[in-house]
Amino acid sequence: MAQTIIEKILSRHAGREVKAGDVTWIGIDRRTARDFGGASVVNNLKKYYHPPYIDDRSRTFFTFDCNVPARDTGYADNQQTCRDFAEETGVRVFDTAAGIGSHVAIERGLAMPGEIFVGTDSHLNIMGAVNCFGQGMGDRDIAYIWAQGRNWFEVPGSMKVVLEGSVRFPVSAKDITLAVIRELGSAGALGKVIEFSGPGAESLGLAGRITVASMATEMGAIAAMIPLNDGIRRYIEKRSGFEPEEVTADPGAEYERTVTLDLSAIEPLAACPFSPSNVKPVSEVEGTRIHTAVLASCTNGRFEDMVHAASILKDNRIKEGVTLKVVPATYEVYSRMLNEGILDIFSRAGAIISNPGCGGCASGQIGMVGRGEIQLSTSNRNFAGKQGKGETYLVSPATAAASVIAGEIRSPLNLSADLIDFVTDEEFEDCPELSIISWLSESEGEDEKVRPRESAVSGAPSGTGDIIRGSVRLITTSGGELMDDIDTDMIFHNKYLSITSLEEMGKHTFETLEGYEDFAGSVEENDIIIAGGNFGCGSSRQQAVDCFISLGVGMVITRSTGAIYKRNIINSGFPFLEIPELTADSLEEGEELEINFSEGTLTRSNGDIITAEKPPAVQVDIYRAGGLFAYSGEEG
Repeated sequence: MAQTIIEKILSRHAGREVKAGDVTWIGIDRRTARDFGGASVVNNLKKYYHPPYIDDRSRTFFTFDCNVPARDTGYADNQQTCRDFAEETGVRVFDTAAGIGSHVAIERGLAMPGEIFVGTDSHLNIMGAVNCFGQGMGDRDIAYIWAQGRNWFEVPGSMKVVLEGSVRFPVSAKDITLAVIRELGSAGALGKVIEFSGPGAESLGLAGRITVASMATEMGAIAAMIPLNDGIRRYIEKRSGFEPEEVTADPGAEYERTVTLDLSAIEPLAACPFSPSNVKPVSEVEGTRIHTAVLASCTNGRFEDMVHAASILKDNRIKEGVTLKVVPATYEVYSRMLNEGILDIFSRAGAIISNPGCGGCASGQIGMVGRGEIQLSTSNRNFAGKQGKGETYLVSPATAAASVIAGEIRSPLNLSADLIDFVTDEEFEDCPELSIISWLSESEGEDEKVRPRESAVSGAPSGTGDIIRGSVRLITTSGGELMDDIDTDMIFHNKYLSITSLEEMGKHTFETLEGYEDFAGSVEENDIIIAGGNFGCGSSRQQAVDCFISLGVGMVITRSTGAIYKRNIINSGFPFLEIPELTADSLEEGEELEINFSEGTLTRSNGDIITAEKPPAVQVDIYRAGGLFAYSGEEG
C-alpha cells in the first residue's frame, strides 16, 4: 500500500501497517508538559499511578514558556509543583530562562525526523519543520503517556499543499502562511495532516518552516510536514549528533485534496480581527491607526524574524505614542541578538525587549490590549478576547516594523530597507554544548514499570449508560445560526489557565463568548450543548472540556470539532457527537432529547429521530470505562 508521511510514521510506531481512519496504539518518542498544563499532569499521575510515575524519564520533560517568570501566584505554584515532581522523579526541566519548549527541543536535537513528539502545546505541529510528527494534547493524554509510554491514535487523512515559486524580502514565510490560510479557511484541513511540497517549501530555512508548520493549527490541521533540504539536514545532525533519516510519502499515496499556490504572486498579508482566516492584503488595510505591536511567539520568534524587523527599524524610530514589544523565542535567539547587534537596533528604535518565552499568547506579560486598542502581532491567533478587549491583526515581522514607524498599518514594500547580513539558523555554528545528548544516553533503561493505582482500574467513575437525557441549549450567533469556530478562549479563557481544581472551572465557562457571559449561572444539570462547526479550535487546554463537566452538562453536540479538543473530550469520558448537517432549526431551545450515545441517535420529544455520526468504538469504550485512565483497550 502506498503511504503518506503520517501513515508511515504511525505504522513504524504501531508495529504494523496502518492507513487513514484506522485506530491503533502507538509508542511515543518524546513527551513534554508546559507550565500551565504541567501541574495537572502531575496531579493526574499521582492520583492514578504508583511511583515512579514515569515509564522513561529520559524521554520526558517539563518546559516553562507560557508565563515566564510567573506573573501571579497561580502560575508560580504550578511551576513549583512541576519542579518538585521533577526533583522526585528525575525528569528534566527546561526552566523559565530556556524559552519556548518546541523551539528548545529543536535546538537541542530532541525532535528527530520520523519520530513522534507530544505535549500540552497546541502548536507542537512546529515539529513538522524537521520532519517530526508533533501533536498537542490535553493534560490527561499527556499524563497517560508519561506513565505508559503509548496511547491510542486515529490515523488522520492527508492533504497536499504545493508551493511553487519563491518570495523575496520583505515578503516572508508569515505571508506564505497567511496565503495558505486564506485559501483553506479555519477548518479547511480539519483533522488532517498537511504535506507541504514544491520548490517554495524546499527553499524555506528553519525559521520559515517553523512559521508555516505552527499555523497549521489555525487551518484545523493536526500537523504539517515539510521536506528537508541540505541545510536542515546539517542542522539536525549538528544539534542531535545523529544523521537524520527523513520520512517521505510513497509515489501513489492518496490525498484528500491538493492545493497549489504561486508564491511569486504573494504580497504582504494581514489576518484581520477576529480570525486568523480573515486574511486581506496589507495594502487594503493600510492607514489603520495602531497603538502597539508585538514581535514574538512560537510562530515568529526566531533570529531570522528578528533580523527581518531590525532591517526595517535600523536608523529609524518607533512613532511617538506607539510601542513595540519584542520577545525572542529562546535564550539562544536572545544571545545571538545580543552578540550580533540586533538588540541594539531594537533598543535604539525605542522597543521594549523581554526575556525569552511565548509572550502574550497565554495571557502572559506581553501583548495584552485594552478596549479600543489596536495591535499588530506576529503571533498565530487573534480570536476575540484572547489578548484582551482590543483588536489584533496578525502580520509578518517586516509589516510590524514598518507599521510602528508609521504609527499605522503600512506595507513594508513602501519602505526602503536592505536585509541585514546574517547567517541562517542551519548555518549557525555557535550552538550550545550538546550535554543533553549524553544525559539522555546515560538515562536510558533505568526506569521501573509504572503500575496504575486501583482507582484507575476499578474505582474511576464510569459512564452512566448509553442513554442520555437532557434539555437543549443552543449556542447561536446574533443572527440565530449555530455558532462556528468557538475557540478554547471563548470556552475557557487563557487568563484562568493556572486553575487546576475542577470545582473552580465551571463558573468561567463561556465567560468571554459574546451573548453567553452568564452561561454558567443559567445552565441546568444534564443540559445538552448544541454548537456549530470547528468547536474547540485553538489551544490544547483540558479546562475547555473540564469546565462542562464541572457544571454537570450532560453532553456536547457539534457540526464538527477541533482535532485536539476531540481527543480531550473523548479521553475525559465525556460524551459528544457530531452531526455535520445540523442547523439551529433542527432543534428547539429547551426541548428534551433522549440520546443513544453508542448508536448516535437523537430522539426528540415529538418522536422524530436525528442521526449523528456514529462514535468510533474507542470513544464509546473510553466513555463506558469512565475516562482514559480506566481504559485498557487493545489494538484497533
